Amino acid sequence: MTSDHPVKRRKKLIEVAIPLEAINAASAREKSIRHGHPSTLHLWWARRPLAAARAVIFCQMVDDPSAVPEEFPTEEEQEKERLRLFALISELVLWESTTREEVLEPAREEIRRSWRRCCADNAEHPEAAELFNSEKLPGFHDPFAGGGALPLEAQRLGLESYASDLNPVAVLINKAMIEIPPKFAGMPPVNPESRRNLDVRQWKGAQGLAEDVRYYGQWMRDEAEKRIGHLYPKVEITAEMAKERPDLNPYVGKKLTVIAWIWARTVKSPNPAFAQVDVPLASTFMLSTKVGKESYVEPIIENGAYQFTVKSGRPADPKAAKEGTKFSRGNFRCLMSGNAIDPNYIKSEAQAGRMGARLMAIVAEGARERIYLTPSHEQEAVAKSAQPGWKPDVDFFQQALGFRVGNYGMSKWSDLFTDRQLVALATLSDLVQEAREEVKADALVAIRASGEVESREEISLPEKHANAISSYLGIGISKIADSGNALVSWKSSMDQPIHLFTRQAIPMVWDFAEPNPLGGAMGDPLVTLRNLARVLDNFRSSISSFAEQLSAQDQTLSANRVISSDPPYYDNIGYADLSDFFYVWLRRSLRLVFPELFATLAVPKAEELVATPYRHGGKDCAEAFFLDGMTQAMRRIAEQSHPAFPVTIYYAFKQSETKSLSGTASTGWETFLAAVIKAGFFLSGTWPMRTELANRMRGMESNALATSVVLVCQRRLDSAPTLSRNEFRRQLRHQLPQSIKELERANIAPVDVAQAAIGPGMAIFSGAKAVLNPDDSPMSVREALIEINAALDEYLSQDEGDLDTDSRFALTFFESFGYAEREFGDAEGLAKARNLSVDGVARAGILRSIAGKVKLLQRSELPEDWDPTSDKRLCVWEATQQLIKRLETGEKAAAALLAQLKDISGHGDLPTNCRALAYRLYNHCEKNKQAEEARAYNGLVIAWPELEKLSALAASPIQPSLL
Repeated sequence: MTSDHPVKRRKKLIEVAIPLEAINAASAREKSIRHGHPSTLHLWWARRPLAAARAVIFCQMVDDPSAVPEEFPTEEEQEKERLRLFALISELVLWESTTREEVLEPAREEIRRSWRRCCADNAEHPEAAELFNSEKLPGFHDPFAGGGALPLEAQRLGLESYASDLNPVAVLINKAMIEIPPKFAGMPPVNPESRRNLDVRQWKGAQGLAEDVRYYGQWMRDEAEKRIGHLYPKVEITAEMAKERPDLNPYVGKKLTVIAWIWARTVKSPNPAFAQVDVPLASTFMLSTKVGKESYVEPIIENGAYQFTVKSGRPADPKAAKEGTKFSRGNFRCLMSGNAIDPNYIKSEAQAGRMGARLMAIVAEGARERIYLTPSHEQEAVAKSAQPGWKPDVDFFQQALGFRVGNYGMSKWSDLFTDRQLVALATLSDLVQEAREEVKADALVAIRASGEVESREEISLPEKHANAISSYLGIGISKIADSGNALVSWKSSMDQPIHLFTRQAIPMVWDFAEPNPLGGAMGDPLVTLRNLARVLDNFRSSISSFAEQLSAQDQTLSANRVISSDPPYYDNIGYADLSDFFYVWLRRSLRLVFPELFATLAVPKAEELVATPYRHGGKDCAEAFFLDGMTQAMRRIAEQSHPAFPVTIYYAFKQSETKSLSGTASTGWETFLAAVIKAGFFLSGTWPMRTELANRMRGMESNALATSVVLVCQRRLDSAPTLSRNEFRRQLRHQLPQSIKELERANIAPVDVAQAAIGPGMAIFSGAKAVLNPDDSPMSVREALIEINAALDEYLSQDEGDLDTDSRFALTFFESFGYAEREFGDAEGLAKARNLSVDGVARAGILRSIAGKVKLLQRSELPEDWDPTSDKRLCVWEATQQLIKRLETGEKAAAALLAQLKDISGHGDLPTNCRALAYRLYNHCEKNKQAEEARAYNGLVIAWPELEKLSALAASPIQPSLL
């Protein structure tokens, strides 16, 4: 696109305003939806929520009302139209709307309406015939497609969607979501059972494919039972077993299906007296911690050896049962001697191939309950009799990002599985290929019986149908590997195994669960494939779309297409190294279906745009590789993207992570933003999308980042101004406070403020042709980030004018001394500066002053029955701490207090000031490594929208009290 013929472009909704709270709420809720959700098709790391993807693409393509003055000439009319669009988006982002045409079609029509305006505006453009066809929307492309959320949602919104990725596992996932289903949209299943039943229902979308997946999944499960069923015997409950365990009496004489076998890894005892004994490395002996259903393992030592026995009820020594043989991280004790086992000894034994495993317990399926049983020699012998005829002996890099198992003698992917698991997965992978031939034969019969296709298609269609069905069968078996490996934990509080990839890492697991792949629960192919079929049931689009394996630096698919993408996050996730875990199994089952996709032994890694030091000769070289590659990829997007639309890019990287003498910046953000700006983009908008639930694994343990910032990018104009550093600083201090206030109003979590503040700051920086230092050298992105963080700190640390004097005192005291006890003089100086007395602050109920010692009261020391309506010296500090105190007991209690605070007059806007104080306190605690205290303030802000809703109910006279 030459500057001689610029495209007339109307401002899009995403560049002005979006209903952020509704999008964030739907995105967070979506994380708890499992059945039928596309994320359950196959695991991928750091997926974007479908709600956020759908909303961003919609807002990226729909005109803001202010850009349509011919239809909405006044500000009032524009705002009314904007609110109408917000209402549509608020419904569009709901999970339930993904299959509701009465919601989706109006959204598509809004996109078409804006597109028709664009075509009319550019009817005289020299490239109008190529760029502006009002009868057909432009295509969509995501050059870093990953888990496929963005291409899927573009297709759902009516666009022809293109997905590309270097990683073959990602490409396969995208094919399964956007490429294969439209090819078979509305087609009936081909399996003989459906034909025999004369099922004449109308098959919507990919429902016919889903039915075939169920049928051939059952066929595979039945065949697997015939071939490997002997390796998974049931366990018979005898009268002798019930003598020791009365709870087993209802099952005497019955053969129970085993759900899982629980193993403990072993090493030879380091004590010479027991050198021939393989002692267990058990992180716990507890099997079930559910109240009233407790079960545990008790090791019995006799005759220089030990046996495991399983008992029900509470253990006599709960602490010992909980700890197993582990007494600290990586440190175990010898069961026989009680001596400590050095972690280096464990590593050396494992690396020498002398780490074993011993059966510790058996979990069987009872009558709607789990039955925990003592292991038998027969059961252990059967497990160890398995002899795999093939296994994925492909090396992985032992020190890859997030990998820990290399320290323990594991160097090949096959090392992550027991022999019995290798036999099961290899058998199931081979059955995928056999099922493909079954489908092909059945499809040929079905096609001939229908008489609806020409003879030349009788050969090609069965092959295509067989390839499609076997693709989903192979994906299902690959997914089973996530639970069918020797790094699966047993969750005693849930009575179930926990799959390996709860996060993007491969950690060591000492006592592991081996689920039964024929047990009718986790790891059973029929269970997995039936769940996969539920996902297929929801794929309704008939729009042809495509997924290809391409490098983002070289691709040409972006040409004249709408672009929204979620690139790799610097060095956060090693996608290629991790995805090899699945690739080795997919390659065995699907190489005949996708020969080019699975041509190599492992996933391509050299070109992967991740700053991995081991791959590029050190940290500095890795950073340079990432910057160069990302710049090239962004330049491809900037040069090729459709000129009528902005580009949206998701990015999430923990900000404020590195410090220098000159200030604080983040290498991940610095390098990524430098690539975006060098590619010729400027940021015309930024939106923080809170995409994680507060109770996710990382969020429960830390103030983990949960927000992705969506960068709205445009090509930088040749007429962009040049700024001085002082002018940049001036604009920052003028614009950043208002931006942060907007973010706080949108209830961004305090943990994410530093990250979200990058957006408005970089919008100023990237909008300039250059920002010049006093010596006329151009300011770097790193320097800009340091300035942005300094301006943010200045804003968050400023004296809060809306706080009462008692709260200002408490804030200064806390930031100076925390909850430590201090001399009276320390407090008196702070009090006098605010025209207060220490005794007066103590009467406010937030301070204790006794015998010349002064201490700020912690939340646990505040009264349980505090009533703000009768407090004669009410202050924001106490209200904030009491809100957190109530929140620790439950949202209803905190909401009831919030309702009271709203009704108190004469104290300003108490709730708003409480939330503002929480932001300020979080910022202080995070910087001073007060993690527990920081979590409390972060948690209050995250819970605020729900507290607002519940407090409104509490205040309503027709609602019951929440107290």
